[in-house]
Amino acid sequence: MAVPTHTRPPRGGVDIRLPWWALALPVLAFVVLLSLILNPVDAHAAAAGEPVTAHLLERLRELTAR
Repeated sequence: MAVPTHTRPPRGGVDIRLPWWALALPVLAFVVLLSLILNPVDAHAAAAGEPVTAHLLERLRELTAR
C-alpha cells in the first residue's frame, strides 16, 4: 500500500531556530582568541606547579560526587 507524500513546503517557509549558545559560544571563542593575538603578553604558560587542567577536573569530580 503506497503512502502519500507531502510535496508542498510548510506555510511560511522554513523555521530554523538556534539556541542562544549556538551563536554565543563561537563569538566568545573568537573574542578570546582575538584578545590573545592582540595582547600576547597575557598568553603566558602556566606555572610549573600543579597543572590547571588537572585541578579543574578534580574540582568537577568533587562537585559531581555530591
